[in-house]
Amino acid sequence: MAAPAAATAAAVLYASRPDAMALADDLAERRGLDREWVRQAIGQARFLPQIPRLVLPPPPGTPKNWRAYRGRFIDPVRIRAGVRFWDAHADTLARAEREFGVPAEIIVGIIGVETIYGQQMGNFRVMDALTTLAFDFPAAHPRAAERQAFFRRELEQFLSLMDRTGTDPFEPRGSFAGAMGLGQFMPSSWVRHAIDFDGDGRIDLFKSPADAIGSVAQYFRAHNWTPGMPTHFAVRFDAERLKLDELLAPDILPTFTAARMQALGAVLDTDGQAHSGPLALVELQNGTEPPTFVAGTENFYAITRYNWSSYYAMAVIDLGREVTAARAAR
Repeated sequence: MAAPAAATAAAVLYASRPDAMALADDLAERRGLDREWVRQAIGQARFLPQIPRLVLPPPPGTPKNWRAYRGRFIDPVRIRAGVRFWDAHADTLARAEREFGVPAEIIVGIIGVETIYGQQMGNFRVMDALTTLAFDFPAAHPRAAERQAFFRRELEQFLSLMDRTGTDPFEPRGSFAGAMGLGQFMPSSWVRHAIDFDGDGRIDLFKSPADAIGSVAQYFRAHNWTPGMPTHFAVRFDAERLKLDELLAPDILPTFTAARMQALGAVLDTDGQAHSGPLALVELQNGTEPPTFVAGTENFYAITRYNWSSYYAMAVIDLGREVTAARAAR
């Protein structure tokens, strides 16, 4: 893994990096791309020194706080924007729900959490962000090798996508991790799941809300969303039977039957007791206050495939519900 110091000079481009040029040649050969075009694209990318810092996890021992996290995404500004977005695209959201089985509420929650309905899609050049993370991913990260390999694959997918669509690779802007559009798709997700939902013959997740809506719904269908299944159920504990360590051992992967959860001291509400699929006990820490717990279904788990965080999934669910309530209140 190359040291970030090799590319820190303000005017130094990746053209000066032998490892970057070697990967460009390999990528071009394997993908059947023009070698000089790939070398120029990677060579003209700039190292962005702030990005390696942004991908580092919080220091060990940093307390998580669901209530604080929720407050970042569930606020009047975002809720009002969600109502406007739903009103403007109600027919498209209804069509996506019919065709893919994903509730409009969840799609609205995703796009709201990700970009406030297109207001904050990121201003990093995706080419710079992906190249920085592909070659200068911070070694201090606990999964540095795995994550750097991931971003090299994303860079490859991005350049292949730019070639197929005839797009200048330095044109798209996105997040510090290279996510793009209203729903913040990584290049591999764009390639696998993005669809033309407005019927104009092209896929545009930046300027077409319809394409973004359909693509988010398609993403969830591909990740095993089950139509009609709740995302989670309320849960309380029977202190005499509670085996919390055993309940939390699988993390958020649905593993337990409703009966087994109850046998281990997690008492479900009436709907949860009747649920026939596997469940997970989801813990949302609240800093120094007691944690919040819910019983997550396979649909809750599906939301975490968009972003691997139970806090994220619950924020998506809650924002969608708040927007639904705000529309109904009118």
